[in-house]
Amino acid sequence: MQKQFIGFIFALLLISFQTEAQHLQLVSPEKVGMDSKRLKNADKAIKKAIADKEIPGAVLAVVKNGKMAYLKAYGNKQITPTTVSMDVNTVFDLASVTKPVATAISAMVLIERGELRFLDKVNLFIPDFAAWTDSTGRKKDIRVIDLMTHTSGLPPYAPVNELEKKYGSPNPDGMIEYISTCRRDFEPQTNFQYSCLNYITLQRIIETISKQNLRDFAKQNIFDVLGMNHTDFQPKGETLRRTAPTQRTVPTGQVHDPLARVMNGGISGNAGLFSDANDLAILAVALLNNGEYNGKRILSPLGVNAMRTIPRSVSTLGRTPGWDIFTPYASNNGDLFSPNTYGHTGYTGTSMVIDPDNDIAVILLTNRAHPDDAGDAIRLRSLVANAVAASIIEIK
Repeated sequence: MQKQFIGFIFALLLISFQTEAQHLQLVSPEKVGMDSKRLKNADKAIKKAIADKEIPGAVLAVVKNGKMAYLKAYGNKQITPTTVSMDVNTVFDLASVTKPVATAISAMVLIERGELRFLDKVNLFIPDFAAWTDSTGRKKDIRVIDLMTHTSGLPPYAPVNELEKKYGSPNPDGMIEYISTCRRDFEPQTNFQYSCLNYITLQRIIETISKQNLRDFAKQNIFDVLGMNHTDFQPKGETLRRTAPTQRTVPTGQVHDPLARVMNGGISGNAGLFSDANDLAILAVALLNNGEYNGKRILSPLGVNAMRTIPRSVSTLGRTPGWDIFTPYASNNGDLFSPNTYGHTGYTGTSMVIDPDNDIAVILLTNRAHPDDAGDAIRLRSLVANAVAASIIEIK
């Protein structure tokens, strides 16, 4: 009996160790060529945003040379009905950061397996998906790459209340039926228009090919591989207990985005993923390390390079297959990082910035939508990015 008890305790310790072992090594900024005093400028910017009631709180993670150079929590993760302090293990509704982290990487996994192409027409997988048609009847098909770079011409969003009334909810099939025939605003690849409908469509393609829902596919091929233990759609258990609330009208742990929550039931290509700074730091290291972390690979070096490269056909429009380099939505990249820097933001106040030239990533997670969807993190993201970039004092 005593041996069984000791074995049980050992197993618990081993599980605990394995969970903790997934975190990046935390080092001083100076160990990776950064100035800790200069990093305090990021602290000041975040604390000012909290004092100005732009955000309730935040978690900042800075990854440099494969290590965690800075990890800090600020303010509160909840301010009503009670106040709860922010901590570095807080889980956030990532909102549109879902697009690159879950949906685009999942699509790249299928591309690397030889099951999908950038040039594949959407109607190869969704037969009723209409092409763009001009006033003379000339047609041009929308392709996978158009979805991933937001150059398809699909509208930015959809009328949730109308869709719920027509199809009921949740109803992913009704959502796709609407997208398949809704208006196309311009000829594919002639303009940029950020659209949640692009990534909901991409989700359906991933699910059609893999015969798994996006949650299961991303978990199996990305998050479990890397040991991202608190990254999931529809969080439960410990992940849910760690989750920061968004708008008070949305239950904690349910995605804030209406299309994702109402029509897609919480598992959606445009939004719905929850994660924390430690997990996203692991993903950032994997991408900075050509698709591999801790001996586990999610993408090939060429796959990672394709994801962070703007296709030649839309070279002036600023979007890669999954990430933002220089569209008007890319202000979170700041002013000082290299021209190859890529990133993404989320409506709830989340952001990832990755600079491959300087081997650095900045993860800023806020719940600016709490409690009344009145906060603002747009300017703060740039200020923090600049402060972090300016703290790099050793350039290879």
